[in-house]
Amino acid sequence: MLELLVCSLFTLFPDYLYRRYGQGKRFGHEITFYSFWYEFRYGITTCLMLTVGLITVIFYFHPSTTAVTSYFRTIPILPETNGRVSEVLVGVTDKVEKGQPIFKLDSNDERAALEVADRKIAEIDGQMAVAKAEIAGAAGQIQQAEGALKQAVDELATKQELQRRNADVVTQREVERLQNIVDGRQGAVAAAVAAKESAEKKLSTLLPAARASAEAAREQAQVALSKTVVYAGVAGYIEQFTLRIGDVVNPLMRPAGILIPSEAGRRYLIAGFNQIEAQVMRVGMVAEVTCASVPWTIIPLVVTDVQSFIAAGQIRTGEQLIDAAKTGAPGTLTVFLQPLFEGGIDRVTPGSSCIANAYTNNHDRLSDPDIGFWKWLGLHVVDTVSVVHALILRLQALVFPIKVLVFGGH
Repeated sequence: MLELLVCSLFTLFPDYLYRRYGQGKRFGHEITFYSFWYEFRYGITTCLMLTVGLITVIFYFHPSTTAVTSYFRTIPILPETNGRVSEVLVGVTDKVEKGQPIFKLDSNDERAALEVADRKIAEIDGQMAVAKAEIAGAAGQIQQAEGALKQAVDELATKQELQRRNADVVTQREVERLQNIVDGRQGAVAAAVAAKESAEKKLSTLLPAARASAEAAREQAQVALSKTVVYAGVAGYIEQFTLRIGDVVNPLMRPAGILIPSEAGRRYLIAGFNQIEAQVMRVGMVAEVTCASVPWTIIPLVVTDVQSFIAAGQIRTGEQLIDAAKTGAPGTLTVFLQPLFEGGIDRVTPGSSCIANAYTNNHDRLSDPDIGFWKWLGLHVVDTVSVVHALILRLQALVFPIKVLVFGGH
């Protein structure tokens, strides 16, 4: 309607002035309801053609869409193991900080496993103390065996010397008996040394390895116990959290609830523009939106990314071939919009529906000294008509609450 009124000022209105003052025709006399088309046919035709052309220029170079939303992704609240809920630490709707516990699972088995691991470590510590005592005892046995061996060796040497001086004093059997005693006590010394080395190996190698295994088992039990408490991975909001004590949760099939991060939906808006505008949309274009959750407000944004693919063309392999005729409605060009100023969309409720305009800017091309007159004029027209689209957006922002609350029956 606005475009029609503007175009009529340059077409229909001059035609009327010519008919009225150039030809002297008056409404109700020469110009009637029945002769209106014949009298103003040139102005009406030109007005309609100019209006259609103007609307085409406006909507092509300054795209508009109602498919704008502050999309966000939620985080499912899932334990890392199956279990039955023993305690719920938050409400149905609550705000949580990063690392805050949300609920607990029954942990009797995990606590028992941790207790067994602690007792195993204590048992190995006791064995290490015993091994130290065994080493001390083995050292005493070595000293005792060496003393007995020295005594036997001295006695054997004495008997052998006496026999050498006088064979009748010491019999050969006595010498052999002492020699056997020396050999036996040498074996006792070797056994005592071996016992000490065994105890030392046990204390330095076997028991530390067993203790390390026990500590690893305790750490594993501690990890399993820690998994029975579910914490918030990020700061955010818990909504519709109806989990109750006694519920069974499963990480694959039974999530406990939903966590919405604090920054979800507050960084950018995602808009779906018509495919025909793919050649116009560029990163850096200025845009404006008005959202249902923030009525009567125009928010300036900037295009930060234009997705290179249209989602409607995505296919998945299956047992049937894709039929292009069954693809459905054409997809849209996905565009990411970020606020031009910090905190620009903080008041927009995540998930809110919005209306967006993007504006083509030809300032750099108009600054080219080699630009031709007609091109210069055309680019000026393109930039100028953006005012019309901006005005339309503001009229939409003004009328939207009235349309919803009054005429929408809400």
